[in-house]
Formats: sequence, structure tokens, C-alpha cells
Amino acid sequence: MQKSKKVVVLGHFGVGKTSLIRRFVTNSFSDNYKVTIGVHITKKVVEISNENTISLILWDLEGTDKLDTIRNAYLLGTHGLVFVFDVTRPSTFEHLNNDLDIVRSKVPNTPLIIVGNKSDLVDLAELDVLFKKNSLSVDFVTSAKTGETVDDLFLKMATLLNEDA
Repeated sequence: MQKSKKVVVLGHFGVGKTSLIRRFVTNSFSDNYKVTIGVHITKKVVEISNENTISLILWDLEGTDKLDTIRNAYLLGTHGLVFVFDVTRPSTFEHLNNDLDIVRSKVPNTPLIIVGNKSDLVDLAELDVLFKKNSLSVDFVTSAKTGETVDDLFLKMATLLNEDA
């Protein structure tokens, strides 16, 4: 029997949450920016190992600068969280630890992956300096545009959720 796991993807406005999900699910990218209102739900079955799959139900939450205003109903039954910020916009990561504290308080004891997106727009050496300067601990640096490490990110989440099952 295939397991289904709810994964909530959240972060500030315009960080690329929808683009990351689109890249992962359909292997496509669009420069046309459309704001997510409320939540958009998609699904993808991930093969973890031979004969072992998991269905990720991806909840793409609308972006917000005030994470404490996220509707608790969207978070009910969450198995995993992906927090996305934009590596080119400091306003999306300046208060990262506070943002993560809010998220963790709403959904405690839930696997959380931290993602810096839009790596195609910056020099990777500059990113290292940026992360050190801001004391950022990031699990993945991705580019929804190029696809860089997007599959790795979601495979890691699927693996974490499979271990929790």
C-alpha cells in the first residue's frame, strides 16, 4: 500500500514556492508570475527505493510576511514542511530564525527543510559569504529555473517521511 504524506511549502511572497513545486512535479518553469491565493495542492509519487514509493501531497501556501497569520487549518495533518526563501532578497531571510520558530510552534516535531531558492541569480561564492554573514543554516540551495537540486530536496523530504512512517 502506498503511503500519502502532506508536505506544506511555505515562505514569504515571491520566493519561488510555486515554481519549485512546478519544477518538481512537471519539470517545467515559467517566468509568468501568478500569486498563489490561499493554497494550491498538487501530488507526485516519489520512488524512494526499489518497490518503495510515497505519494507527496504538496500544499503550496500563499506567501506572507507574517507567518503567524497562516491559517492553522492549512497546517492540520502536516507531515513535513519546506520553508523557502529568496537568496536575492534579504527581507525573506533576515528574520529566518524567528520565522522558523513561528513555523515550529505551529507544527512541532515535524521534519523541516530550509531552502534558499533562485541560486541561478547569484554567484555561489557570494552565497557562502551571505550565509555566513547572516548565520544561515540552509539544507538546500535551489533554482526552480534551472532545476538545480530541486529533485534532491523533495527526495530528501520523501525519505524523511518514509523513515517516520
